[in-house]
Amino acid sequence: MPHTAVSRSHAIRRALIPAIVLTLGAPAAMVVHATVAAADESAADDAAPQDGPATGTLMLHGQGTAKSLPAVRLGTDMDVTVTGQVARVRVTQAFRNTSDTWMEASYLYPLPQDGAVDSLKMVVGQRVIVGHIQPREKARATYEAARSSGRKAGLVEQQRPNMFSTSVANVGPGETVLISIEYQAPVAQANGTFSLRLPLVVGPRYTPPHSLTSEVAVADANAVTAAPVLDPALAGKANPTSISVHLAPGFDVANLISRYHRIDVAGPLADRRVTLADKTVPANRDFVLEWRSASADPDLGLFAQHTAKGDYVMAAITPPANLDGVPRPPREMVFVIDNSGSMGGDSMDEAKASLIHALGTLRPQDHFNVIRFDDTMTRLFDHSVSATPDQVALATRFAESLEAQGGTEMLPALKAALEDAGTGGGNDPDVLRQIVFLTDGEISNEREMMAAIGADGGRSHVFMVGIGSAPNDFLMERMSTIGGGVYTHVGAPGEVAAKMMPLLDVLSHPAVRDLSVRVEGGSLDLTPARMPDVYAGRPLVLVGRSDKLAGTLTVSGRIGGKPWERRVDLASALPSPAIEKLWAHRRITDVEADRALGKLEDAAADTEVERIGMESGIVTRRTSLVAVDETPSRPAGARLTREELPIELPAGWDFGSLFGQDAIKTVPATEGSGDRAAMQAQMLELPQTATGFLGTVGKGLALLLAGMTGLALLLRRRRA
Repeated sequence: MPHTAVSRSHAIRRALIPAIVLTLGAPAAMVVHATVAAADESAADDAAPQDGPATGTLMLHGQGTAKSLPAVRLGTDMDVTVTGQVARVRVTQAFRNTSDTWMEASYLYPLPQDGAVDSLKMVVGQRVIVGHIQPREKARATYEAARSSGRKAGLVEQQRPNMFSTSVANVGPGETVLISIEYQAPVAQANGTFSLRLPLVVGPRYTPPHSLTSEVAVADANAVTAAPVLDPALAGKANPTSISVHLAPGFDVANLISRYHRIDVAGPLADRRVTLADKTVPANRDFVLEWRSASADPDLGLFAQHTAKGDYVMAAITPPANLDGVPRPPREMVFVIDNSGSMGGDSMDEAKASLIHALGTLRPQDHFNVIRFDDTMTRLFDHSVSATPDQVALATRFAESLEAQGGTEMLPALKAALEDAGTGGGNDPDVLRQIVFLTDGEISNEREMMAAIGADGGRSHVFMVGIGSAPNDFLMERMSTIGGGVYTHVGAPGEVAAKMMPLLDVLSHPAVRDLSVRVEGGSLDLTPARMPDVYAGRPLVLVGRSDKLAGTLTVSGRIGGKPWERRVDLASALPSPAIEKLWAHRRITDVEADRALGKLEDAAADTEVERIGMESGIVTRRTSLVAVDETPSRPAGARLTREELPIELPAGWDFGSLFGQDAIKTVPATEGSGDRAAMQAQMLELPQTATGFLGTVGKGLALLLAGMTGLALLLRRRRA
């Protein structure tokens, strides 16, 4: 494969020297290897070798292919309890060292973008070690000190709101260490359907070369792109996952559907138990469970939690879904479709089918354009044109001709769409200006995308359509929220029509306008700070904090020119144990949105995020969970080998489109580079036998429960 290298002179003292190696033509223009070295003009070129990369050097090593199973095997169990409209999830990962050396393992894993992680426990033999929340740098230092001294340690860090990393140090030959984290997240709701999404895989991310401007930027890209991808021949053998769901939403459940996995269902309608029919599944696509109420669709969900810090409430208020008779104004629609390499396979078929379906709903009074992008970009028309039959037919043929290749340069396409919106409808305020963005969103420069939408000033509404088995939900949700639209996920070719029809119905109607919220007889510190656009059949979810929960919450607005209002007695809220953490997570989302939009300086945002994270005990960009076994286990002098565990290729992705015929390999060590074993995955040829993780995880869960019971008894005795 051809490569391009870019470098600069280091004549300027402490200059940043980017050396970027790209693979072009496969999504790859994914960054494969990048170093940013801090150079000193007075430094000698023949400095003494060091242990590890040279000082000031960061390595963004390959989105390469793991040709064999790793030495540290991984198995995952997910236990979920849905109460009302909140899910509590316990993820237990078993790290089993099958080699004869001491190992440190790291693994990137996904979480819902609105999930709040608040618990970490590590099981070592018969001991349960409870993790503690610490500021990010302190937690990392605690972990590294334990690793160096031979003690077992676990660390959970946030890389993105929907992407975390687990590291576990000093796993001895033949040992298994369990890491158990817990998080909670709200259950999604749209048009009467409730949805639980459990992300199982992190898709490979594309890093635009222009974003690698500093050591910090390269370190960030490394954190979200460094994991190797497992060879498809070994699919399903790297991280077998078991899932069980206790579904108690507060009403009788109807139309219970698992979108992508076979399930077994037991129990009464109001208390369903869901398990995987196949016991375990590969971690290569998200698990999605949907249900409805057996009676009338609920239009209100109200839950409260009373704590020593105050009272917390969550209200999900749904505007009426029936908009018959509401006028449908003309629209100007700019469709943006991703045809980069990561869209190869089913994803490209789904995106093209979704676009063609949407084009078929255009009316003569509408205007439209189509923009396609990979690491290049094409506008079908110079500017938006009238949706005549001939123009729509031309756009349909254009969509049908697209093939997946190249990198994922989303930012230029987004800016082009924002510039184009408004050219076809003139300055008519009644024209709905809408951008429909079809992509998997697998990029690392999310912040630039949000800033571009914020700079548009609300002139256009942005609707994200996530394509494929494991889209970047964080990017999709945040872009939709900032852009005043909604997010829709199309996860399989067979559901294009079922998912696009409700979205297109939303696109044909205005949002609830002049939205306002007030509390009478009390006060609430509400999130989100900025009211989002709300569409018929989709709830407005408010989370608030108060010294004492009381009064009436009133939400009002106008739908199609007609007034709409809903009043809620806060005292009628049902109890829930999860609202405090959700409020903290939503407040952090407000802070991060202000940062992305340039309304808050980085330092001030960091300080506020860390304060909220420490106060609420949740993992954030500035706080982490760390657990340390105080008993040293690795013998003095025994070498510790680091291994980055591979991720599965998301289901439906085309391996050839992503990596080309020959899988990209990690950059080999070169003379003078030091020992890179600590930073490059050491893939060992191991027998591909069953791992027996379910039994190990079951025993570990029993130990966790026993440890928690013992801890509760100890605390009770101390209070006595």
